[in-house]
Amino acid sequence: MVRTISLCMIVKDEEANLARCLNSVRGAVDEIVVVDTGSTDRTRAVAELAGAKVISRKWQDDFSAARNASLELATGDWILFLDADEELAPGSADVLRRVITDECEGYFMKVVNFIGAADNIETVPDLVFRMFRNKPEYRFRGAIHEQIVDVILEKNKQAIFKVAEGIVIRHYGYLQQHIIAKDKINRNLSIITRECANDPDNKTLRYHYGVELYRAERYLEAADELAKVAAAVDSGVVYYPKLLRYIALAYYGAREYELALAAITKGLQLFPDYADLYYYGGIIQLEQQAYAGAWEWFQRAIATPEQPAYYASFAGCRGFRAYYQLGALAEMFGDEEEALRYYILSLRDNAEFALSLKAIVRILNPRKYPEYAMRAIEKICEFCTADAYRLIGMICFAEGAYELALNYFEKIDSSSIEAYTEVLKAICLIQQQRLMEAIRILDKMPPGHPQFPLAQFNKIVGFWLLKNRKKVRSLCDEFLAAGLSADASKVVAMLKDSLYTRRSVPLQVLGKEGIDLVKDIVLRALDRRELALAQGLLARLDKTVQKEYALELSHVFSKYEYWDIALEYAELYLQEHDDSAEAWFHLAEILVQTNQFERGSLCYHRAITIDTRRPQYYVKLIKLYQAMRRKLLGDAAQQFPQMPIFKQLLEEAPQE
Repeated sequence: MVRTISLCMIVKDEEANLARCLNSVRGAVDEIVVVDTGSTDRTRAVAELAGAKVISRKWQDDFSAARNASLELATGDWILFLDADEELAPGSADVLRRVITDECEGYFMKVVNFIGAADNIETVPDLVFRMFRNKPEYRFRGAIHEQIVDVILEKNKQAIFKVAEGIVIRHYGYLQQHIIAKDKINRNLSIITRECANDPDNKTLRYHYGVELYRAERYLEAADELAKVAAAVDSGVVYYPKLLRYIALAYYGAREYELALAAITKGLQLFPDYADLYYYGGIIQLEQQAYAGAWEWFQRAIATPEQPAYYASFAGCRGFRAYYQLGALAEMFGDEEEALRYYILSLRDNAEFALSLKAIVRILNPRKYPEYAMRAIEKICEFCTADAYRLIGMICFAEGAYELALNYFEKIDSSSIEAYTEVLKAICLIQQQRLMEAIRILDKMPPGHPQFPLAQFNKIVGFWLLKNRKKVRSLCDEFLAAGLSADASKVVAMLKDSLYTRRSVPLQVLGKEGIDLVKDIVLRALDRRELALAQGLLARLDKTVQKEYALELSHVFSKYEYWDIALEYAELYLQEHDDSAEAWFHLAEILVQTNQFERGSLCYHRAITIDTRRPQYYVKLIKLYQAMRRKLLGDAAQQFPQMPIFKQLLEEAPQE
């Protein structure tokens, strides 16, 4: 028996999305019905080009009314409904007609929601009702989050629904750019608030209202609304697991950690294999510095089985995210080998999870050990695309491993390398003393190009590192005339003046933007072993600003093992920040590197006294004591070779 399918849609200003959706159903549906609710772009033309029946209908703040208008025109035996920001995943169109059976009234389908921003997109699966028999009595109900399953059951109490196996819908509407462009949160809240007033006892509607409150970051209101729904509905409703997770996340967003944990505990009593609840329980424990509890919760998350689609589990809660958090915990307790193991497991679960890759690269220290780091990275990862080379190059660049970063940037074909990456490549060339090659790249960015300011600034830095006064002066004057922010102008002036050691100039007062620029320049000077240049630049900085940012500057000099200067800046910072555990810990690290063990131990102690909840402080002090003990025993064994006790104790002493 041939079964015909009508695709029914409602759209408005969807020119950018509609063709993708319609192309995905080509050959799978027999007709397309599109209700346009007031587009001002080419949406209607795109639909007509695809062969759709298109009607216009004035938007009335009612999604069901618009959807039902599309049903009136549908002639197929079955109705499939999609939104313009959705598409059938590859392979799904071939399955669509084959899943239909005579005993069913409708089908749920797996949807994969893409969420986040363009540089950090994640996926969340869910189960949604999307296909049903075309009968005149089956019509949508509800102005927003419109429902039809309940209507079908009211009209046909014997109705059977199934999951359409093998069909996946991709949904892009939760991407940040779509939410902002369509102002979805405010639009949805406006409609759903009105609907709740008209139908206050509709629990499904109130669940969606709570979710919209959560998305609007009105966390306590969301938690209160969702908790009322949870108390009023049966735990067997399809959205109940998501409901419990949203309650926990809403309390977490409001920083009501105990209430969030209570909601998680209740949820796990009903759904003991729910990975999301274990994962977010671990996150809450971590924020409360309850590290043993966090470790246990993350371990439970990775031990859960594959999650059912109706859990709508966030990607990675039982995989790469939980592994990453376990790695971070291991690193916090000083076990870098165990941390690497978890980070690698995380990366194997999701090769695009940049946080784990960044952590791995940081531990490998590619700036100091570029060849070893490269071998290890390429053993762990597979690089076969321009995006992969770009990502690892940018991570190495951020670690100051310019040589290794350049190696990866140069693997990107010139036809596919983007302008920003080209500028980073030029910076790496400058750091390798290949300035003319860098200039040829930077000169590709003409005035008006988005990367022109960054390119010009780095031309100045390149000639500054060569101490070419004349070129630096002319480039600085030209750049200053172009119009810069106050902080950027001051930094450019500092670069220009710093090459004239005898010139008396006003010291510059900078904000955070300017300090970040100065830190980057100093790092690059130290990378080139140009200590005098770095100090000459900092000499142009106002003393109060140096004191305010002294700890950050100390970290810069520590990175390149200029311990004496790092020590001076750390002590300068502590003059006015005696209660900073971070500063005392950093000072201890410097002292240990310069073999001032006794003083270093006192600084570790001071850090622990101020902040008793940081495990790394204890780990470092314990390791220092162990090293001091081994040294003392070694000295004693050498001084008193006839006394076996010292040799025995030395052999028993734990090794690092």
